[in-house]
Amino acid sequence: MALDINQSHESEDDGIIDAEIVEEPGRIEQVKAKAKVGFDRQKANVVRRAGEWATAKDVTDAELAVEIERKRRRANAEGDRELSIRVKTLRAQLRTASEYEAPGIQDRLAAAEAQLGIRMESDADLMKVSGKDLIRARWTKKATRLGGLAAGGLLYVNGLAVEPALGLAGLAALPVGWFYLARPFAAEQLPAGAPAFPVQATGEPVPEAFMPQTLADMSRVSLVKRASGRVQGEADLVTALIKAGIISEAQRDETHLAGVIEPAGPGWTATVELPRGVKASAAVVKVEELASALRIKKSRIQISPDTSSDGHDGRFVLWVANADNPYGTGKVPSALIEAQVWNFWEQGIPMGPDARGDRHTMHLLWSSLLIGGLMGYGKSYFARLVAAAAALDPTVRIIVITGKTGPDWSPLKHIAHRWIAGASPEIIREVLDIVNGTIGEMQDRGTELDRLYETDPEAAPEGKITPELAAKGMGPVLLVVDELQELLDGAALVQVAIEDDPTSEGGRVKTRSGRDLMVEGFARFVRVTRFVGGMGVFITQRPDADSVPTKLREVCAKRASYRVKGDRSAKMVLGDDAVANGAAPHLLTEDSKGVVVLDQGGEDGHVTVKADVIDLPDFKAICLRGRQLREHAGTLTGDALDYGKADAEAAARTRLLTDCVTILDDLQFDRARTETLLEYLKGKIPERYDAMTKAQLQARLRDAGAGTTQKLGPIDGMANPNGYFRDQIANALNGK
Repeated sequence: MALDINQSHESEDDGIIDAEIVEEPGRIEQVKAKAKVGFDRQKANVVRRAGEWATAKDVTDAELAVEIERKRRRANAEGDRELSIRVKTLRAQLRTASEYEAPGIQDRLAAAEAQLGIRMESDADLMKVSGKDLIRARWTKKATRLGGLAAGGLLYVNGLAVEPALGLAGLAALPVGWFYLARPFAAEQLPAGAPAFPVQATGEPVPEAFMPQTLADMSRVSLVKRASGRVQGEADLVTALIKAGIISEAQRDETHLAGVIEPAGPGWTATVELPRGVKASAAVVKVEELASALRIKKSRIQISPDTSSDGHDGRFVLWVANADNPYGTGKVPSALIEAQVWNFWEQGIPMGPDARGDRHTMHLLWSSLLIGGLMGYGKSYFARLVAAAAALDPTVRIIVITGKTGPDWSPLKHIAHRWIAGASPEIIREVLDIVNGTIGEMQDRGTELDRLYETDPEAAPEGKITPELAAKGMGPVLLVVDELQELLDGAALVQVAIEDDPTSEGGRVKTRSGRDLMVEGFARFVRVTRFVGGMGVFITQRPDADSVPTKLREVCAKRASYRVKGDRSAKMVLGDDAVANGAAPHLLTEDSKGVVVLDQGGEDGHVTVKADVIDLPDFKAICLRGRQLREHAGTLTGDALDYGKADAEAAARTRLLTDCVTILDDLQFDRARTETLLEYLKGKIPERYDAMTKAQLQARLRDAGAGTTQKLGPIDGMANPNGYFRDQIANALNGK
């Protein structure tokens, strides 16, 4: 239809129609131009995406790291699973094994656990992704794609030759491929200023904290793995807090991390900023709920309020271990075993490593320690660390009171000023006398310090003892009380007369319960002797109200708890505040032998460590060194003096009998005259026997149990002289 653009019309409508018709050719050109731009953009996207796909540039380093880690973990999972099943099976067998089968099973279990630990450590190293790993993975993916493309093209050409219709049908996939490749890039769809995070294989964005800046930072991509708490980033951690009931879903956006999730020893740590109005204590008391949300064991989690300079009551620190038992199962020997001398004042007590491998030291001077927990988890070993450090410092006086007899504390007889064991009525009264007498002596020391402070202030600054005063005989006094529950039970059966008010109006003697007096005595010792060097270590197996009196617990600034059965028992030992702040001995497991939660009071807070170990033979050697140090320093006092004399005399008798038997065996004599035996003793060991006379040798052999001289029969050209038979002396040596 031809149009005359110069034709005129009178109607307004016709005028409008003419205008639209006149403008139509311009609109057509605009539509064509816009369509061409869109097609060019699609074509550019297709070419760009196809090129990136063929060269594997569409895969980010973060995605490659996730793929590498997943493949490695899948390859190692089966071996770890089999080894874990073996460990569980051996543990089950050990619980029902007889005393003859148990040692063999224990050896196999220890080997399996060690192997599992090595695998876990090697797995952790294996999961680290290096720059070379990324380059190799990208080239592998590129070769795979190009190889697949070439194979597909070859198959298509062959199919077209064999069956043209089938080959032509394959062209129907081109529009679909064109649509997929021509779609706008994700970055073009994001709002202005939004960060374009790379995407993980799971389809979720990689958190900014985990985005690698350089190849050297790539280990951070796989920092938090599913085996380490099922957390992939901040969003996952916040979700776990919601599942645990620490925060609500409505508070998700108000909860964030202060910093990033980062490695910390054999695990990872994060500092969590809670919503306003939510206290850190809300998270601290929900360890078990959080463990359930993370699908891990509660023994792997540690939560504590953030006490750093930037911390506040709405922020807590979370640490999650890579293994169920981050403390391990082996024993760590104490450094005190090899120490020849120890400065209790400056070096304190080396305790052991925490779950992250950091070692901790406790300073007990000016404070006391209460130790509680279930039987068999290491309480005596922990107290032994304190006693060993004190034993190797000759300025420290030690008093030992234990509620039952046994070898645990026997080595301290060599150095203890007082050593008493048992819980009979007589012993209970003796314990009360010892405690009261020690308090009186320490108060006299306080009086002397007051005098020194007035006459020589520099000798007693702050009115306290100093290392210099300790070296002169005014050293610290360590009171070790073991089996506290046995002592208190025994004391409850004893009535003690009140000396200040001996009789009532009816003429009867007034008495008080020995238990009340014992609790008051121990508590008073802690209170009034602290400033003059008094220290107490109290150990109990039953962490309940009867065995851990509040009056005694509250004056002990430091409290340590091994495994207990519930938070109520934990509070009995550590106190409500410590448990509220995250101290959790009730969350320790059967595998936690040797693991102790120590609350040091004040700003130090609590720490959980695997305590070092000193076995009984090593403890005895330490105490013998401590005795030598005290003998040299002139600080050996009390019961140790008498015990040492008897011990030295017994050792001298044994040494004489041994020397005589050795001499006769070397000479192959079955008997010897006294003169002959003494002659050979002087020639063999002159430093010991050179000044000895015949009469002295006879007297000492008689005291050693060898008896008097006997007729020997013909010997040395004599008809029947007096002397000693070899068997006569050997029988005395063997106690016959």
